[in-house]
Amino acid sequence: MELETLLKKHFGFDTFKNGQKEVISSILAGNDTLAILPTGTGKSLCYQFPGYVLHGQIIIISPLLSLMQDQVEQLMQMGEKRVVALNSFLSSEERKNVLQNLRKYKYIFISPEMLGIDFMIRKLQELSISLFVIDEAHCISQWGYDFRPDYSRIGYIRKRLGNPLTLALTATATRKVKEDIVQSLNLQEVEIIESTVDRPNIAYYVEKLADIPEKQRRVLELVSKLQTPGIIYFSSKKAAEKMASYLVENGVSKVMAYHGGLDHEQRILIQQQFIYGQLDVICATSAFGMGVNKENIRFIIHFHMPMQLESYLQEIGRAGRDGLPSVAIFLYSPWDEQLPLQLAEGELPSEQQLDWLFTRIRQDFNTYQDFSDKSHQFIENGGFSEIQWRIIQTFIKQYKEVTGPEELKEIISDYVMERRSIKKSNIYLMKKWVETDTCRREFILNYFEETSIQNNVKLCCDCCGMDLFNYQSFNKKDSKDKNPKKWKEYLEKILINCEMSE
Repeated sequence: MELETLLKKHFGFDTFKNGQKEVISSILAGNDTLAILPTGTGKSLCYQFPGYVLHGQIIIISPLLSLMQDQVEQLMQMGEKRVVALNSFLSSEERKNVLQNLRKYKYIFISPEMLGIDFMIRKLQELSISLFVIDEAHCISQWGYDFRPDYSRIGYIRKRLGNPLTLALTATATRKVKEDIVQSLNLQEVEIIESTVDRPNIAYYVEKLADIPEKQRRVLELVSKLQTPGIIYFSSKKAAEKMASYLVENGVSKVMAYHGGLDHEQRILIQQQFIYGQLDVICATSAFGMGVNKENIRFIIHFHMPMQLESYLQEIGRAGRDGLPSVAIFLYSPWDEQLPLQLAEGELPSEQQLDWLFTRIRQDFNTYQDFSDKSHQFIENGGFSEIQWRIIQTFIKQYKEVTGPEELKEIISDYVMERRSIKKSNIYLMKKWVETDTCRREFILNYFEETSIQNNVKLCCDCCGMDLFNYQSFNKKDSKDKNPKKWKEYLEKILINCEMSE
């Protein structure tokens, strides 16, 4: 049976998006595969589709509980009932029932932390794994923008599971990150399928403003003029909520804030309202967007500076999935880089925290042996965040049997120093991109060692002369006339006019 026939039957699509068919064909041919496909190209289909062809279970390792839950619900909405996520959303009774009936499930989502539990590995060893999927595979590499130490053990776990057919997925990866992924997973012969990071229908626009109040006023102006729907990204929950309130107070009614501090039901409700057009604008942290399948997002605004180009591309990639013109607007004011620098520091345990922790461990060596039992006490007394503690816990699990506290502290300290250096380098590269006076798209392509392509300058970036007027609603004031078909025709006309004037 042709792949397109199965695609139509199970997913309702007539054709594959760029890169999907190549990845699926590689998997079905029995090749371990590393797929680098930009945000918006439907990476999840690359492991969902083979489930209808391959016998046995599909194991998907995912780093985010919210993303995991979104994927599960997406499959269930499509009518697939053989899907489960092994995470904290399950009650103890539900978890017990799932583990007793694990063979009945086709798609099993699991976090890397849970995958590190010996009991869980033994349960997975009892299955017939047809495909082992690592989502967000850049987390494997310490050169990746979101490196997680627990991801570095996935290659070892893969070996314990008998080296099943493997698919590693990510939206962006430099050459060094790709090499790390292949080496860490011990993929002897791997098919690498890579699509360009470029999304030519998304224009880049950087605007420099004096301060935060001016940014707020500019956001209101933009939201009042631009064609919706759109997402405004912030680095803090408080800032997202404050902007949502400000917009509502100034006449923008269909707007909500979204962040990780909301409970699960609230997050799902806001996502659904946005998807079905009940909300025009979301003021969000990076928690929003993954798993949100909405094709007609017309603008992405960044109020705060992202910590690296990779995450920036991932977030703006949520716009224009329908292929029509969309715009990514970056608002910059002096010293904006200080916030991401502070956030980068806060993600890593400080030297003082490590001194405090290992002083306690040296005072009571038994603490080192039953470390997990006292973790809550350490977190509270040492002031560790969840991310900081996860780093420490991962290293202790990995090294406590082979090294003493002094050596382990040095290993963690070296790791922290190196990660801090990488994070700072990424932030300053982001600033360099903001300050460039040459083509912003070409800057990004050069960073990923891609060949520069000829692009429509009128839809490229502010440095190439693109005009924000093209992205404004042609009839914003008349709320009676928001016909999606009419707007689509207008956008298509922009594309045609720009091509004719080239």
